[in-house]
Amino acid sequence: MNWQDKGFLLSINKYSENSSIAEFYTKNRGKAVGIIFGSTSNKIKSYLIIGNKLHINYATKNSSSIGSFKLEIDSVNTPAYLDDRIKLLIIIYSMKIIKTLTVENQSNENIYFLIDKLFTILRSDVWLKNFILWELELFKSLGYEIIFSDYTEVYNQNGLKKYVLKNDKSKIIPDFLINQSSQNVQKDDMILAMKLISDFMNKSIFSENNISIPEIRGDIINLIS
Repeated sequence: MNWQDKGFLLSINKYSENSSIAEFYTKNRGKAVGIIFGSTSNKIKSYLIIGNKLHINYATKNSSSIGSFKLEIDSVNTPAYLDDRIKLLIIIYSMKIIKTLTVENQSNENIYFLIDKLFTILRSDVWLKNFILWELELFKSLGYEIIFSDYTEVYNQNGLKKYVLKNDKSKIIPDFLINQSSQNVQKDDMILAMKLISDFMNKSIFSENNISIPEIRGDIINLIS
């Protein structure tokens, strides 16, 4: 079985002295796994960076054996953030989430386009707020939608609307999680939003699947704080 596609590199691990096993998220086939022969050569390894987008030629003798990739670079994404620790960790974290919560050969074009969108977001002035909303959109595409308005109630405080959890009124929900068009979101609200989403991920996604939330998410929150 042979095919061609474009895909983002999700992970790469050493397979033998001169080859690696890699996972890509492709436009037409979803997550794909294969061997990259000669991956240690200077020509190839320079662009085998998680998050980069590549042209993929995949070949295998039969459906029961792992195939191999031949690659050409399409878009150099991640190296632009090698000196920005927070954004670099966000890229690594996002690719890890997609790798963990998707299965092979199950196409979902929306996830592919969301990865493209992530790199556009990281170039924007309000990238952190937009990343938080992007992550919620990703979870929705993966089948884990959270609609915060379903779990909150509103009250007025000095003429301003405040949102709290229905079952724990001590927990305030940042306005922009309810009204995504909100402007001038404060840093403290974004940190609070990330912590709330972490709680949701633990309870509704990772615990149910007997896996752990990536530790790198906590590192990101600590660095932002």
